[in-house]
Amino acid sequence: QVQLVESGGGLVQPGGSLRLSCAASGIIFSINDMYLSWYRQAPGKERELVAVITGGGLTNYADFAKGRFAISRDNAKNTVSLQMNSLKPEDTAVYYCNLKVSWGDYWGQGTQVTVSS
Repeated sequence: QVQLVESGGGLVQPGGSLRLSCAASGIIFSINDMYLSWYRQAPGKERELVAVITGGGLTNYADFAKGRFAISRDNAKNTVSLQMNSLKPEDTAVYYCNLKVSWGDYWGQGTQVTVSS
């Protein structure tokens, strides 16, 4: 069935960059009514939305992500990515890929991002 697998997390210094990827199986990204999102959850805090891209290519970002992060999708590869620039220590969290369609809501296992000197 539908599976999402995140990759690309790791340790970076403040001001550095990371590119996260989410590979999907069991679904085709060309579906019109589809929302692909990145969420994050820091220790002791609730999960929060980072960015979303619709089936039509429209994007929205949390305030903390605007101007620093960019979400994109590649329908041919069935992947969604999150380019993260100018990273700050407060960006440290587990980042999750989410797929929402009319019949279901799917999550990846998460990938750890640590921003520290």
